[in-house]
Amino acid sequence: MGDSRSSVMGRPREFDIDEALERAMQVFWERGYEGATLSDLTRAMGITKPSMYAAFGSKEQLFRRALDRYIEGPASYATRALEEPTARRVAEALLRGAVRTTTLSEGHPGCLTVQGALAASDGGRPAHDLLVGWRNDAGLRLEERFQRAVDEGDLPRDADAGRLARYIMTVAFGIAVQAAGGVGHDDLQDIADTALRSWLP
Repeated sequence: MGDSRSSVMGRPREFDIDEALERAMQVFWERGYEGATLSDLTRAMGITKPSMYAAFGSKEQLFRRALDRYIEGPASYATRALEEPTARRVAEALLRGAVRTTTLSEGHPGCLTVQGALAASDGGRPAHDLLVGWRNDAGLRLEERFQRAVDEGDLPRDADAGRLARYIMTVAFGIAVQAAGGVGHDDLQDIADTALRSWLP
């Protein structure tokens, strides 16, 4: 009975879950959901497929965990931006954060939430829908923040909070697409600065 710990079900994990998840996030960030094969993922994580299934469940569940890590890590600027004291500061923090995160020298160009499921076969549909939902939710939270700015007099009374949120989100995601295509930090920052000059005083 005392040897049962050495059984497959009871055997202690021989890898660092946190480190494995970080590596999986990097693979998804670079290759997207459909482009990241199980072999790619397990090789990067340094584990076997059975170990991956035992620790994380399916590839989809692993992607969800990796996405949470991305949102709480590299993309956390989006949540922090909503805490800025003015609408202009919110927009500036979002766009500057998008430029910085999508051009990280140690990361991969672009944004996991944009590139993660650009292809949408039946197998990739859950990841695609998950990312669309996340982007829509982010846009709604930004709209709510801009509406608060209207209510508080920080933005003009006739400002359309929904339109402004869609504009900023479109620029931010456009920055991510351009970064994935090889456009550099300085050029993308020029885009962000132009957007701010053309919208908020």
